Amino acid sequence: MTEMMKQKHSNSEWEQIFNITLDEEINKMIKNFLVIFFSSFLLLPMSVSAETDTYKIGYVVVEKILKEAPQTAASNKKLEKEFKSRTDGLKKKVESIQKQEKDFKKNNVTMTATQRQKAQKDIQNAKIEIQRIERELREDIDIRRREEIGKLQQKINEAIEDLAAKEKYDLILYQGVAFASKEIDITNELIKVLGKNK
Repeated sequence: MTEMMKQKHSNSEWEQIFNITLDEEINKMIKNFLVIFFSSFLLLPMSVSAETDTYKIGYVVVEKILKEAPQTAASNKKLEKEFKSRTDGLKKKVESIQKQEKDFKKNNVTMTATQRQKAQKDIQNAKIEIQRIERELREDIDIRRREEIGKLQQKINEAIEDLAAKEKYDLILYQGVAFASKEIDITNELIKVLGKNK
């Protein structure tokens, strides 16, 4: 009974210090086990058949591809053009409210109390409207950017399949890898393939 109380107390302290639940910790342990198991499974055929067979393996740095692929620059220009009118409109509204504030600071001393109150209310309403427009614009740009990234990811997968078939790769990895040597890094080769498949 005493040991159980100690264990309960220990568990409670653990949760308070790390701000996580026991269920979350168990889930993490399961995920770690699956990663180790899957990695071991991938490496097993290589260790078993190393004497008779060789396997060609490649690794791709997705972050580098997303930055350097020609499709990324094209996508950015496309989005910039698509949202230019809305961006320019927002910029004009910001400049307008800045002018309103400047004028108010300059002239509020000569205003009546009613005029001053109305001017302040107009400025406040304009700021709220600008915040709404900016929020909607950001949300729409984010949605479109995700769509473009989805298209690029599809092109990356197709390029990986093409490269694997052409160069006869047995396995190409691009995430969930703790370490990969430069010898099997084929990121630049894949970027070249993407350049040809614009």
